[in-house]
Amino acid sequence: MLKEKLLGQLNSVVEFERTPIPGNKLKGWGSFIGMYAGEHTAGTEFVIGPLFVAHGVATADLLLGLLFGNLLAVLSWAFLCAPIAVKRRITLYYLLEKICGKSLTSVYNVINALMFCFLAGSMIAVSATAIGIPFNMSMPSLNDWFPNNFGWIAAVLFVGIVTTFVAMFGYDLISKFANLAAPWMILVFIASAIAVLPELGVNSVGDFWDTANEKIWTNVPLEGQSKFTLWHVMFFAWFANMAMHIGMADVSILRYAKKWYYGFASSTGMYVGHYIAWVASGILYALFLQESSFSNEFAPGPVAYKAAGLTGALCVIIAGWTTANPTIYRAGLALQAIKPNWKTWKVTMVVGGITTIAAMFPALVMKLLEFVALYGLILMPMGAIIIMDTYILPKLKLKSNYAEFFNKSVNPSAAISWIITLLLCLLINVYFGMEIFFLGLPGWFIASLFYLISSKLFQKKILID
Repeated sequence: MLKEKLLGQLNSVVEFERTPIPGNKLKGWGSFIGMYAGEHTAGTEFVIGPLFVAHGVATADLLLGLLFGNLLAVLSWAFLCAPIAVKRRITLYYLLEKICGKSLTSVYNVINALMFCFLAGSMIAVSATAIGIPFNMSMPSLNDWFPNNFGWIAAVLFVGIVTTFVAMFGYDLISKFANLAAPWMILVFIASAIAVLPELGVNSVGDFWDTANEKIWTNVPLEGQSKFTLWHVMFFAWFANMAMHIGMADVSILRYAKKWYYGFASSTGMYVGHYIAWVASGILYALFLQESSFSNEFAPGPVAYKAAGLTGALCVIIAGWTTANPTIYRAGLALQAIKPNWKTWKVTMVVGGITTIAAMFPALVMKLLEFVALYGLILMPMGAIIIMDTYILPKLKLKSNYAEFFNKSVNPSAAISWIITLLLCLLINVYFGMEIFFLGLPGWFIASLFYLISSKLFQKKILID
């Protein structure tokens, strides 16, 4: 009876994968404020904040870089992604199918789904570091790429199964979960950081700046880590979620929004999560380094546990879930776009399995900054293509939705733009030394330009033929 009831609930989950969201299913501010706050005050924050410390960011560079970088991210959600989402009200994957064609979109969807799986996997790994605390589990270090013990694998499996199960119930449950978890997690981040400041030598507000420069964001990287500047921080904060806003992945989420300006709800995630939480977790990691004589171990669970005890460990577990849940959901939508007749919950279950396997490799956490930048860069050109196709092509008297209008399985303009953009970004990186954190900006203009030029050429040719 329970099994039948559970299957009935799962089969009743309808996410409108190939139809516009009906008016009675649209959601208000609260859903997006909670979701963005929950998703971006999450497992990644226990990794990214400490990695800024490891890369030797100066205090002033961190605070200013996060201020302006997060502002650029919010503006990207509000003025690029949200208007497209509200205008179309379909998933990113169905939208790309109309523009790029089913075959090209299938390639994109597989790459996108795998990237989402790896990102969600890093968050499952973060939660697993807290699950292993009671069992005195050996934790990964900054240089670990592969699982180093059976306890790690068991902890990852447990977290992966629970996370996948929650994601299988669709967006509504994910949104409710985030709304419940976000306020508590934010308080834990803030309270933990404030609580440990005296142990670092901060006994008054006046002590903070000097201590921050001497013991937290020291302007000196740890051994083996590269040096980060204000520009690294600003561009990373802007492009950390490039796939979501500039790359348009959150079209699938914001299609539920009643108004386009709900895109500003992302500010809760950027300034509570990507500002306060990154600063707070950096403080916690600085204390961990001090007490462990600059240990090479890198495990968010023990770091939070040392600062806030059981509450800190529990926060790490839940923080991992609130990021992994919507990420697995997005990956499921990407794969389901290839096989629309598959049930949403079954696709999500498969995605959760891939994610859990990926999470067993600690390198996903240790190289998270580079992975996030690469992931956004690979998917970004499609976001530029969507913007050009929606707003600019009609002004050039060219047809939007090329694949749908001309009944083609591949839009050659989109394929050429995507490939050339990534190749040119690679060349810029190799021959001009531009780091991966900065490549998204020139890449967007390259993708836009090549899409417009190639669309003009191909549409002119097809109309003549």
